[in-house]
Amino acid sequence: MAITAAMVKELREKSGAGMMDAKKALTENDGDMDAAIDWLRTKGLATAAKKSGRTAAEGLVAVAVDGGVGVAVEVNSETDFVAKNAEFQGMVSGIATAALGVADVEALKGADLDGKTVADVLTDKIATIGENMGVRRMAKVEGDTVVTYIHNAVADNMGKIGVLVALKGGDEAFGRQVAMHIAAANPASLGEADLDPAVVEKERQIQIDIARESGKPEQVIEKMIEGRMKKFLSEVTLLGQAFVVNPDLTVAKAAEEAGAEVLAFVRMEVGEGIEKKQEDFAAEVAKAAQG
Repeated sequence: MAITAAMVKELREKSGAGMMDAKKALTENDGDMDAAIDWLRTKGLATAAKKSGRTAAEGLVAVAVDGGVGVAVEVNSETDFVAKNAEFQGMVSGIATAALGVADVEALKGADLDGKTVADVLTDKIATIGENMGVRRMAKVEGDTVVTYIHNAVADNMGKIGVLVALKGGDEAFGRQVAMHIAAANPASLGEADLDPAVVEKERQIQIDIARESGKPEQVIEKMIEGRMKKFLSEVTLLGQAFVVNPDLTVAKAAEEAGAEVLAFVRMEVGEGIEKKQEDFAAEVAKAAQG
């Protein structure tokens, strides 16, 4: 596969590796971006231990709570201008409230919102605002207490990042601290048991390859891998992470001291994981002007 300058540039931005290293990684892995990043990490040439999907789509995440149930919903638009539109924000708020009564996105599209289905309300807004929109996903948590947090809020209970935390015991003040921690630290799962086994196995294999590059004896390599996997799990699981409010404690220990148990959490960021086509804005305006 031909390796283009654009591919090298993308890999450099994602990994922090140099130009020649990025090109070699892509060449060695036939242009596969994910495999190239793993190759760079194995060789110790990538500065980032993990990468997240590029935030591409615009829109808002909204949260709503009713008793011990909390929901987060992502509603997308084509541009950030629409996300700042009061009419769009009012619709998103209504969709979040409607989501409290359903189990998934498909059911949400058929839920009632001001006498119409959510799907029909979206269709009407597309016609009046003139931009494509969609309900992309929703997630729910349940607990004795459900606390919400919005990062970069643009209106009540909506913004670019929405967090839900379900607690047993504890109080809202502690729950909000945990929610803010989640917004900042972006854990992959609640605990080790909830982490995708494929993610764990992939990381283990990378650490094995890195350790063997060192040329150390096999028994030393095993201890290296054990220590590195323990560190990895402490970095990506919420309960294992150092608590941002008091880094001397893990979140699990902080919860114990607060008399709380973290049952579940949701962190939802607008557009995460969606690739966005890069547009030349000047060319787009010129094209529109030409009719």
